[in-house]
Amino acid sequence: MPDLVPASLRPTRRRLQALRQAATLVGLLFWASLGWAQSPRHFAVATAHPQASAVGRQILADGGNAFDAAVAVSAALAVVEPYGSGLGGGGFFLLREAANPVRHRFLDARERAPLAATADMYLHDGEVQRHLSLNGPLAAAIPGLPAALVELSKDRGRLPLAQSLAPAIALARQGFAVDAVYRERAGWRLAALRDDAESARLFLHDGDLPSLGHVLRQPELADTLERLAREGRAGFYAGPLARRLVDGVRDAGGIWSLADLAAYRTVEREPLRFTLHNGQQLISAPPPSAGGLAIAQSLGILERLDWRQADHQQRSHLVIEALRRAYRDRGLLGDPDFVAAPLAQLLAPPYLDQLAASVKADRATPSSDLPPTSAWREGDHTTHFTVMDAEGNAVAATLSLNMMFGAAFTVPGTGVLLNDEMDDFAADLHGSNAYGLSASPANAIAAGKRPLSSMSPTFVDGPEVFASFGTPGGSRIPSMVLLGILAYLDDQPTHAWPAVPRFHHQYLPDVVEYEEDAFSGQQLDDLKALGHRLTPMKRAYGNLQVIHWDKRNGTVEAASDPRGIGTALVGN
Repeated sequence: MPDLVPASLRPTRRRLQALRQAATLVGLLFWASLGWAQSPRHFAVATAHPQASAVGRQILADGGNAFDAAVAVSAALAVVEPYGSGLGGGGFFLLREAANPVRHRFLDARERAPLAATADMYLHDGEVQRHLSLNGPLAAAIPGLPAALVELSKDRGRLPLAQSLAPAIALARQGFAVDAVYRERAGWRLAALRDDAESARLFLHDGDLPSLGHVLRQPELADTLERLAREGRAGFYAGPLARRLVDGVRDAGGIWSLADLAAYRTVEREPLRFTLHNGQQLISAPPPSAGGLAIAQSLGILERLDWRQADHQQRSHLVIEALRRAYRDRGLLGDPDFVAAPLAQLLAPPYLDQLAASVKADRATPSSDLPPTSAWREGDHTTHFTVMDAEGNAVAATLSLNMMFGAAFTVPGTGVLLNDEMDDFAADLHGSNAYGLSASPANAIAAGKRPLSSMSPTFVDGPEVFASFGTPGGSRIPSMVLLGILAYLDDQPTHAWPAVPRFHHQYLPDVVEYEEDAFSGQQLDDLKALGHRLTPMKRAYGNLQVIHWDKRNGTVEAASDPRGIGTALVGN
């Protein structure tokens, strides 16, 4: 049959591409007009501990929303994971409010330096006394988690705070069974826990690791949670408990004051936003986290390098080179209330073009060849959870203790294990860190300042898909979240996102760390031939928790990292 369509009107490849783009734009505008207002009709919870996941499900089943569940899960993790989070610490909460239009917010509950803190507080005779920023009350910053729990419940929750905290109170009073993970992590901090009588009493058994199945009870923590439930913010940051906290810290050599607790405030910030090539929005952590920037820059570089078309070895090379460049810029950031963050410049298309153009396909770029910025060090013992309710409200929260069991100092009579978050500051501006690198002035200790972090609770949100990502892991957090997002963008199933084998590069030291199953022998040889230095990790790391809501068909899935003991739950 003859073609009756004039040649001038026949669809060329360019016209077809334009038509497809126009159709996609019409679809995007349609969904945008609805404000992405569809609801999943299912809830999902993924946390690092089965009992915390069960608590989140219970609160949702009792009529709570995602914000109530986040309060309950945070408090439960403070009880059953004292090695990873607690009322003596802080964290970041990335929020999705299922209004029309959808609204994303970022609640910064990072700890603040005491008002008596100074830039040289850990220097003695010109040398940093690092143990002072790691163990004991002088290492403790002012906690932010209690304030965040009160505010989430009051401003966004549906249930009374007492109802959301009730499961954690019961866990603390009745106790929980010690598992192998608890024993392993307590073993790493055994000496420090033994050095503090109150911590040894609560978290050890007769001065040694508790046996498997030993029921660990924390009645003082239950009392503190009950006071928080009853009195709200004033129950922790003022009154008798505040005085007991300050007296206990100062009696042991710390520098807290009642004014420190009274002055603490969470900060609601605008999250970092970055548009991906498919029109979806990356929503992640802004400063004082450097993680969101590293993830966004890495994705921006990789999109310019057409990473999807590369084979496994070449793709790994491109990811390493993107991470090398993204981590280099971390030293420019600090607490945004003290230091201006040049995010717009660091995410500008011309700058990302420049970074991508500097990547060589056939060889690694030595980090020494890139203009240097300041370096850092950071503890890696945190926890992460994510929760979404049936209406589409969602929370991704990364909560932190710097070292396992924080400062290993529990304020007597309170059950509050303090965090050694002061160690995340640059303690010696005139010297160097463990890698021989100069510290970042942007992250110097100052009264009331929040230390820089890598914690990176992250959403990918758009008309067709919502996904949530986050993990503990210190400086490795952004690379782990990036690999999870790449698995999503590569159309891998949800359960594969947290399971993907991991590798990491952070500019300096100039070495690629990798899990045992990340590369085959041939791939290792190929990467070495490109000039990469590779070091195997002695153990698996990270604990990624994810949620995936496909808005096109209503499917909701959640997955917990197979490296941990966490549980992912989905229900109606």
